[in-house]
Amino acid sequence: MTTYVLVHGAWHGGWCWVRVAEQLRAAGHTVFTPTLTGLADRSHLMSPTISLMTHIKDVVGLLEWEELSDVVLVGHSYGGVVITGAADRAVGRVKSLIYLDALVPAHGQSAMDVRRPEQVEAAYAAAKAKGNGWRIPPTTAATFMVNEADQAWVDSKCTDLPLACFTEPLYLSGAIDAIKTRVYIRAAGYPAPQFDATLEKFRDDDYDTYAVDCGHDVMVDAPEELTEILVKYA
Repeated sequence: MTTYVLVHGAWHGGWCWVRVAEQLRAAGHTVFTPTLTGLADRSHLMSPTISLMTHIKDVVGLLEWEELSDVVLVGHSYGGVVITGAADRAVGRVKSLIYLDALVPAHGQSAMDVRRPEQVEAAYAAAKAKGNGWRIPPTTAATFMVNEADQAWVDSKCTDLPLACFTEPLYLSGAIDAIKTRVYIRAAGYPAPQFDATLEKFRDDDYDTYAVDCGHDVMVDAPEELTEILVKYA
């Protein structure tokens, strides 16, 4: 069976994948849902020194220490930046990349470079006002258009994100180009021009694309439909 590594986005943690992970495991697959350094159950490690590269190393370390191969590597939102960097550094262990309503910067770009200008401005302002200049407080579940029944649960689980995760540029060697299977899944119920543009680019490059009619946290809002898509790449 297939090994899936599911990488969460900003402010979230491995907890957000619980519904999808249960379904994949029930189907016989191996699933890892790492929490990135400084967030959720690893929030006790929060530090101004945590950056995008810290999180890339988290994922590369998991792939290497668990001796994983032929991995389906999935990244949600900011996790798209992380899996891109990790795949470039551990390309021999990854067979496919699945981007879930994700940011996909090019070489030399940061997450801030591919977010909307108003989001960038808001992030800096929030870090200055509530995060000592280096932490970004969580975006609310309602803003991400999470279904009402799960909003309180999601908000209770989200934690601050180090600003450097969004500002550090992504550097790629080009090794990632060897990974030919790439997928983009768009949360159609969450308005986001930057994700729409990425979806179109994937279509233009003849990669598989999907749209799921739900809010940004697809793994929370539509776990069954998401799992059905993921198992196509087993």
